[in-house]
Amino acid sequence: MSFIPHTPEDIAEMLAVIGVSAIDTLFDEIPADLRLKGLENIPEALSELEVTRLMQARARLDRPLLNFVGAGAYEHHIPAVVWQIAGRGEFYSAYTPYQAEASQGTLQVLYEFQSMMAALTALDAANASLYDGASALAEAVLMAVRANRQTHSRQVLIPRALHPAYRRVVRTLTAPQGIELIEVPFARQTGQTPVAALAEAGIDECAAVIINQPNFFGVLEEVDALTDWAHAHKALAIALVNPIALALLKPPGEWGAKGADIACGEAQPLGMPLSAGGPYAGFMCCKREHVRQLPGRIVGRTIDRDGRTGFTLTLQAREQHIRRGKATSNICTNQGLMLTAATIHLALLGAEGLERVAATCCAHTRLLAERLSAIPGVKPCFSGPCFHERALSLPAPSAAVLKALVAEGILGGFDLAQDYPELAPALLVCATELRTADEIALYAERLSAILASHR
Repeated sequence: MSFIPHTPEDIAEMLAVIGVSAIDTLFDEIPADLRLKGLENIPEALSELEVTRLMQARARLDRPLLNFVGAGAYEHHIPAVVWQIAGRGEFYSAYTPYQAEASQGTLQVLYEFQSMMAALTALDAANASLYDGASALAEAVLMAVRANRQTHSRQVLIPRALHPAYRRVVRTLTAPQGIELIEVPFARQTGQTPVAALAEAGIDECAAVIINQPNFFGVLEEVDALTDWAHAHKALAIALVNPIALALLKPPGEWGAKGADIACGEAQPLGMPLSAGGPYAGFMCCKREHVRQLPGRIVGRTIDRDGRTGFTLTLQAREQHIRRGKATSNICTNQGLMLTAATIHLALLGAEGLERVAATCCAHTRLLAERLSAIPGVKPCFSGPCFHERALSLPAPSAAVLKALVAEGILGGFDLAQDYPELAPALLVCATELRTADEIALYAERLSAILASHR
């Protein structure tokens, strides 16, 4: 569709109809100091040829780096067939593909995604994705406050060992609704969130407890004890999980005596490239008793009057279909293409393949930690068991070390000093199934040389 802008005459006619003298008058409620006078950092328009030359020149500045960064976004192998299928026109370009009259095939993909995530988390129901893992967690907090009928508390316990960006997103989205987040510290020795720390938070009751498995440091939490503590204190247990790790670890629905009530997370490890931060997709699952509070859309399977299987949207308690004041969420779209890729990725791997990927990640990270910890002055920050990330203490400023590693073609990890100054200098390093023993050895060799130069 071509873009046809309004002519000055069109604009003048519209303003005359509504009785306004100038377009600026339409924005007079916005304080003048917040309005931009111009786009100072935006260059003049370029021709297509000029844009092509510019992009090619900038692309030549990029060079592949050996990636040892995780911190919430992970580089995994994506079989070529995943995006060969997801990129088909009926998936790739469909608008509102979830409308039943538009595409039964797409609805079936959403249904399969929900079924796979419910099976992976051992919970009863799943929605058809959210924007990303951080906003999924925020929606889970809002959902838990609505669903918890045992307490009227609007306080939620959130571990400090949870991704810093996730904590900021949750705080931003829940504070306007009067929800208070109480931060729970981690144990300095193990990196875990101790059960005792929940009690020491000093509140009589709370609506929910967030349990991160593995936590931001890659450390595995004692999820059974944390879940049981939450239920013993009338709080719902919200699990924030890595879907790859679930191939090896106990699923949230089996945590403790009763299982977690809600599970959510980031689906990016399931067939989505890093792509400079997106687009990604969030997922959320819950027990049957909470399903009517689940945000987003849920696809159900049914039969028509002729007995043929069909798929349709159901239980979509969101603003597009009910009165806005009664909406449980303002999520008004999903990440359909991303979860299509995730569904294909999971179907290709199967349970055995997913377990193999998870086990390889775990083994490679163990090897990485061993090689790096053999360098003088480098040691693990925590003693707790890990999945595919490890926090390491350094004998030199981490920012300078990372800069030197980039010069060697290596992305050396996430600088923990940014969000955890008490750990500095320290790095969070990651090794997925893509990192080979030779690459790990190269990283150890380069890091050793860089640290030697700082002594």
